[in-house]
Amino acid sequence: MKSFILDTFEGKFNRLDNIYSKLSAAVRQGLAGALCTIIEAHGSTPRKAGTKMLVYENGRIFGTIGGGSFEKQVIQDALSVIREKESRIFTHALVHDHGMCCGGSLKVFIEPIMTQKRLYIFGAGHIGKALAKFSHALGFNVTLIDEREDAFDDWQHEGIRLIRSSHSLAFEELTFDEHTFIAAITHDHAYDREIVAYCAKQPHAYLGMIGSKRKIALAKKTYQAGKILSEADMKGIDWPMGIPIQVQTPEEIAISILAKMIDTRSGLDRQY
Repeated sequence: MKSFILDTFEGKFNRLDNIYSKLSAAVRQGLAGALCTIIEAHGSTPRKAGTKMLVYENGRIFGTIGGGSFEKQVIQDALSVIREKESRIFTHALVHDHGMCCGGSLKVFIEPIMTQKRLYIFGAGHIGKALAKFSHALGFNVTLIDEREDAFDDWQHEGIRLIRSSHSLAFEELTFDEHTFIAAITHDHAYDREIVAYCAKQPHAYLGMIGSKRKIALAKKTYQAGKILSEADMKGIDWPMGIPIQVQTPEEIAISILAKMIDTRSGLDRQY
């Protein structure tokens, strides 16, 4: 039979493991939220230092730091931190501030969750692979998609999701929201047009297509002639993709594209 001490330790470990799993999931999924941690507890308090609670932007919580009016205020403070994206420490005198009979005081450190932005790269050629590698290193949650049988031969990169299927089938596996970044860099111009046509109608933060001025002009003409995309739809597309610098190698092109995405991501972070 396990000892009481061991049971207590495992219970605490499992609770922490759960909240960290939730935190990790929120980061991966791009969910806005805040982690609330009691960093000081004096006198009689409902919970002790180290207790954590996760607050999502819709007010939903995971875990508890004591309940009652104290916890209600912490949730409100957390929502403020989520909006302002700046960590803060809040002090609570339980009797004076919340009318609680405990009589102690607490300090709560609240930090916003810095979510990863999803990046879908269609096309695992030289530029696509370079972009996947660089963007993963700079904090994007990357998925690389290509239907070619040999696209991923002898190429593996830890942390990057690989989908070996056509773009039309890949669409069924992907989630689109206002935190989604999309790059069309396939080996076929027609594929790029199809990808952009579909993704322009989905929620996204960034959508770009690689190509020469002639390729972009043809794509616009095709969309207009077929009434596939409106002028408003096309206005939000980054094409040719990336910042206008002199580049030659696949790696340099990938860096110019990533620079534009980072600028877009920074703008999003300032909004929330």
